[in-house]
Amino acid sequence: MSEEPVLEAAAQAFAHATAQPPYLYQIPVADGRKAVDDVQSGEGVALPAVDEEWITVQGGPTGDVRTRIVRPRGSNGPLPVILYLHGAGWVFGNAHTHDRLVRELAVGAGAAVVFPEYDLSPEARYPVAIEQNYTVAQWVAREGHHEDLDGSRIAVAGDSVGGNMSAALTLMAKQRGDVRILHQVLFYPVTDAAFDTDSYAQFAEGYFLRRDAMRWFWDQYTTDAAERAQITASPLRASLDQLTGLPPALVITAEADVLRDEGEAYAARLRAAGVPVTALRVLGTIHDFVMLNALRETRAASLAIGQAVETLREALA
Repeated sequence: MSEEPVLEAAAQAFAHATAQPPYLYQIPVADGRKAVDDVQSGEGVALPAVDEEWITVQGGPTGDVRTRIVRPRGSNGPLPVILYLHGAGWVFGNAHTHDRLVRELAVGAGAAVVFPEYDLSPEARYPVAIEQNYTVAQWVAREGHHEDLDGSRIAVAGDSVGGNMSAALTLMAKQRGDVRILHQVLFYPVTDAAFDTDSYAQFAEGYFLRRDAMRWFWDQYTTDAAERAQITASPLRASLDQLTGLPPALVITAEADVLRDEGEAYAARLRAAGVPVTALRVLGTIHDFVMLNALRETRAASLAIGQAVETLREALA
């Protein structure tokens, strides 16, 4: 067994505070959603100034997708686009939980962030969310100019299951050929439904995101083995031919995270397929460290967000 990681104080405190039951997956879904919202509702979090609007994008499996657009305050003219797909297990999360992160990416990269509020599981199962997200990507590419968005400059980014769906979106874009993605930024992505890596064993409990939680999240998304094996659910299972030609990638993982190894395995597989990849493992931290407001002042979060902003700014220039 590997040595136990030494976490930054805030990450250790958060892991300790979430180490005892009941866990999110043991309480009613509505209560879990409120709990995640509440965790992200604390005072004293710096929110960069932005202009925002909500629109409804028509199409997709449910007929429409409610979508938030965030721009740096006072920006003018067509802006490049970061299509941001949020994490929180396919079950939780929304524009509120990811507000601070989305603002930072928009202001830092000088881009508009387009944020689909895809339908959550278990009410919506695979592949509803990825098709909704793709519908929004198509809208940006085809119609975004009506909202001063430059549909020729699109990057996709996401955290955790949002990283999973971001990877899926790049695969769908390659297959369908109607959306061009310039870059992908994957924060600690879910890439496989196997639960069998060394990091799954080492960090199964005691480090915030538990192995049992990930099993539960997957069960909410899909219990069907054939669906789980699809590359748009488990992108790590894509062939090298299927990965060839995907957009350059930044893959950021956390040291003490059950998802660490599968994220790094996906980065390696992209690299093997000839995709330009930057892979960064951030030590001393846990899953969700980029999204959680409680960890924003950690060195880990500052490093990861700074790298993502720089990467996106350059990719969309």
